[in-house]
Amino acid sequence: MIDLRSDTVTRPTEAMLEAMAIAPVGDDVWGDDPSVRALEADVADRAGFAAAAFFPTATQSNLTALLVHCGRGDEYIAGQLSHIYHDEGGGAAVLGGIQPQPLCQDSLGRMALEDIAGAIKADDIHHARTRLITLENTFHGKVMPQDYISTVTGLAAERGLSSHLDGARLFNALVATGKSLAELCAGFDSVTLCFSKGLGAPVGAILLGGERFITSARRWRKTLGGGMRQSGLLAAACRYALDHHVERLADDHRHARLLGEWLARVPGISVEGQATNMVYINVPQPNCAPLEAWLAERDILVAVRPRTRMVTHLDIGEADVRRVASEIGAWCEATT
Repeated sequence: MIDLRSDTVTRPTEAMLEAMAIAPVGDDVWGDDPSVRALEADVADRAGFAAAAFFPTATQSNLTALLVHCGRGDEYIAGQLSHIYHDEGGGAAVLGGIQPQPLCQDSLGRMALEDIAGAIKADDIHHARTRLITLENTFHGKVMPQDYISTVTGLAAERGLSSHLDGARLFNALVATGKSLAELCAGFDSVTLCFSKGLGAPVGAILLGGERFITSARRWRKTLGGGMRQSGLLAAACRYALDHHVERLADDHRHARLLGEWLARVPGISVEGQATNMVYINVPQPNCAPLEAWLAERDILVAVRPRTRMVTHLDIGEADVRRVASEIGAWCEATT
């Protein structure tokens, strides 16, 4: 089965499973799981933060960051299509009484600086209190320019606000730019990293911040049901991914480039763009269900939509993307 629906569909490698099997464990709620503690310390050191906390998911990590930075009646600024606002179930509003202020974004995920500045509320009882600006890197596979990030985090600091980065696919940005993790995290008060996407771990995310921030985050993590016991088994998978699966993300990027190039040659297919490990094509609405069914019959899983995303990952090779392009071409030829 060739599964291009997301880079979350990977399965642990044999070597990762071996690392999980021999991991020393303890009770992480009590703070004595050595594998979790080692992962947190390692990632915090690499990213240039004082502390870190291990989470089951990046969604829960992002929500926790919002709950620490903002109180009830406060507000955070986010891109209208950002994952933290658009794709996380409205958790901040539902569970924290936190109001989002979504702003329009360009193709790189950037909100206009004047829009951000204009959205920051004055200290007035009529308004929600603006507390936080959030960014996402990568955004739809595209790396956000570092100079823009520095300007936004600088604006946040100047206006007395905190800044949070949803870095669910930040390791893709790391490989694409050649920058270090610390360089990509610079300027933010908190950062979420995910290990169950391109890095191929089955579960796991890290929330980075200062000591006091992470102390509060651990309390919220417990409240949200994210306190785990012998989670060193999961941390070991993330540690293995961190040590062995970062540089190989370049293969995913190469496979996505090849897929985009081959699909661009298929009559009837409009390639919208390709960046890091993602390819976007445009499919007319009436063709979506038939094309998805055609591919599924040939053991290829793609969530075909008018704007279709295909994501390369650990379990996808060059032969796989070549076959996908060939089968889509065959479908186009058969239906014209």
